[in-house]
Amino acid sequence: MPRYFFNVHDGRSEIDTEGTELTSHDAAQLTGVQLAGEILKDEARRRKLGGTWRLEVLEEAGVLVCRIDVSISAPITSG
Repeated sequence: MPRYFFNVHDGRSEIDTEGTELTSHDAAQLTGVQLAGEILKDEARRRKLGGTWRLEVLEEAGVLVCRIDVSISAPITSG
């Protein structure tokens, strides 16, 4: 079964060195979306969520399966 790696980049990089065995690219992409959602929901206060945040899903050979980008911008206020 192929192994996939889920790397988070949010001002610093957290590289997944263990990976997860999954049946397919589709399963890896779904897992990446679920993981991104969990991180943003549960850990947003503990993480630096600057202007950009991303999660990359890579197959064992280092080929990019998908990339989830989140862009955070402050509202424009009149002053």
